[in-house]
Amino acid sequence: MLKRVEKFIKALFCEVDSAAFDAAIITSPENRYYLSGFNSHMGYIFAARGNIYNLVDFRYYEAAAKNANVCEVILMDNLENTLQNLIRKHNIKGVLIEKELKVSQKERLEEIFSSLNVKSLCDGKLDSILQNMRAIKSYDEIERIKSSQKLTEDAFKHVLNNISAGMTEKQIALDLEFFMKRNGAKSVAFDLIVVSGENTSLPHGEPGDKKIQSGELLTMDIGANLDGYNSDMTRTVAVRSVSDKQRRVYEIVLQAQLEGIKSIKAGIKAGDADDAARSVIAKEGYGACFGHSTGHGVGLCIHENPRLAQGNQTVLESGMVITVEPGIYLKGEFGVRIEDMVLVTESGCENLTNITKDLLII
Repeated sequence: MLKRVEKFIKALFCEVDSAAFDAAIITSPENRYYLSGFNSHMGYIFAARGNIYNLVDFRYYEAAAKNANVCEVILMDNLENTLQNLIRKHNIKGVLIEKELKVSQKERLEEIFSSLNVKSLCDGKLDSILQNMRAIKSYDEIERIKSSQKLTEDAFKHVLNNISAGMTEKQIALDLEFFMKRNGAKSVAFDLIVVSGENTSLPHGEPGDKKIQSGELLTMDIGANLDGYNSDMTRTVAVRSVSDKQRRVYEIVLQAQLEGIKSIKAGIKAGDADDAARSVIAKEGYGACFGHSTGHGVGLCIHENPRLAQGNQTVLESGMVITVEPGIYLKGEFGVRIEDMVLVTESGCENLTNITKDLLII
């Protein structure tokens, strides 16, 4: 954690005009947790001239103080007074603010700094520094993601043994969520996607009261949040039987996913990995039926940098954790998506997903 904070401080004051902006305030829960190791619903991280502070109110002070590793914890009864003291202590001239904030939060901070005669800048630079740092996972972060993925796989295996024709999509989704939470998940990583039949053509369809039926495909896009880190996996299975067309589309998506994974290694562009998967689908005549990107980073947030998207020039680096999830969606018929999480390495990638991709018939 100390090295992480030191890297952040160095990047912060190397990549901005430190003569004009010599401090930063961080509000988003994920970035606060990333730098402090302490999770709370509210609070601020204030970085100034090599010093970093975790500002919390009475509700979190005792827990934050016990957890203090690299940040000095300050009990904050009034945000403006606390910031005024820190600004005077370090003779601050300008403060960077995260861009991805609620308008009300941004306006409040700008008003406070203006009243203290301190410049503030909200241009995305602070966000970019933290996003780029978070894209490269440490050993500890990778282990947490692996544990989260293991829990997701256990939930998938559990629900496979319980699914039967006549169950609703919503029942299956709830069973998955309850299993994850019973076995240690803080929460699901996102609103779980469990769709069947024609609904599988909806990439982000919501589970409803529709009952699954024989001869349909069932898509489950699922993930857990364990110890702050997320997992993400999609499997499409067949209920009782599968048609020739369903099987063929499944095979095309699987081949696209395998080609995408095969292409991934440190040094390639994110867009090239997307092309590797997308070209397989396009060659089979289904290019117009694959409308989303091939993948995205995963970590403290379910969607992080980088995106495996067409034309993305971001160069993949060792330590990135990304999904590979091509799909084909046929309106009014069915859809197929297969998703794994992989860890980028210098020579290729390590697949963190350990569930078969054979077309299961349940």
